[in-house]
Amino acid sequence: MNSVHNDANPLLTAVSGSVRHLFQLLKCIAFATKAQVRITPEGIRFTVEESRVVQGVAFLEKSLFTSYNYAPPTSSQTDDDEIDDTAVFQISLAALLETLQIFGVNEIKDRWASRDPAYGGMMGALGRGGRPAVFGNRVLGMPGVCRLSYAAKGEPLCVVLEEEGVTTSCEMVTYEPEDQEEIPFQRDALTLKIIMRSNWLHDAVNELSSTSPSRLTMAASPSAPYLVLSSNGPLGSAAVEFSKDQQLLETFQVPKRTVNTYKYSLIKAATRAMSLASKVCIRGDEQGVLSLQFMIEVEGVGVHFMDFRFVPFLPEEGEDDLESNDEMP
Repeated sequence: MNSVHNDANPLLTAVSGSVRHLFQLLKCIAFATKAQVRITPEGIRFTVEESRVVQGVAFLEKSLFTSYNYAPPTSSQTDDDEIDDTAVFQISLAALLETLQIFGVNEIKDRWASRDPAYGGMMGALGRGGRPAVFGNRVLGMPGVCRLSYAAKGEPLCVVLEEEGVTTSCEMVTYEPEDQEEIPFQRDALTLKIIMRSNWLHDAVNELSSTSPSRLTMAASPSAPYLVLSSNGPLGSAAVEFSKDQQLLETFQVPKRTVNTYKYSLIKAATRAMSLASKVCIRGDEQGVLSLQFMIEVEGVGVHFMDFRFVPFLPEEGEDDLESNDEMP
């Protein structure tokens, strides 16, 4: 398919008033080097996956940009029997992140690594009535301007950064998109749905790292213990149990006991999103697929969501782990 788009009439032109917002959101899914990009009228969707067992999606809504113009090809420019993939391509996510921080981005210190209530840690996150917005100017510093443009299929993604009178232009090579399918998730067959403060989940996952685990087991039950995250490793075993206190678990819908085991390193890949988000919605379906949807507040812009999906170990692969968890009180 040939495209008639050119530099004078690009497929996409978008301007963001803060390059740091883009950097922090995309950094959350940087567990893979390449990302599949889909440009839509509503925003830009970045999808990464690893071995088809974990998938992360960052959707940069057009509200994140001060200017957003998407001009898709008209139906007359495509064949009726051909699917238009003009707005879909792959890009090096690592290279894009390096470009976005060319002027330097203030990395956010992991404030939940400390148990001091001043950092909003496990003992103080709820008692202090919230925490500063991680996308606030006080945390990120003065924002720079980022201009994105994509002329047509096969053309590079152009990134122009402006800060304090200095302008830098970069052309990112784009690649043919892969035949990428979403990890299937049965929204109409949920076995659990839990909404909680994201930093509590972040703390729990980090606590389990002390055993150098290869797997993480999540057990949820309508009766106590309600939610337990556990792990076993060469340095021992550990477990974090959550009570059903509404201040802790804002929503708790678990009709029956469910236990599933996941690769710990994959769950760990989502900890950056956990640390930035204010809330997380934890869902599981009958196949054991785990969905983590993070709500991230961007100051002056609104709320943005980030999704991760994880495929569980098959029962025969995780048999030992499941048997040990069935013995839990």
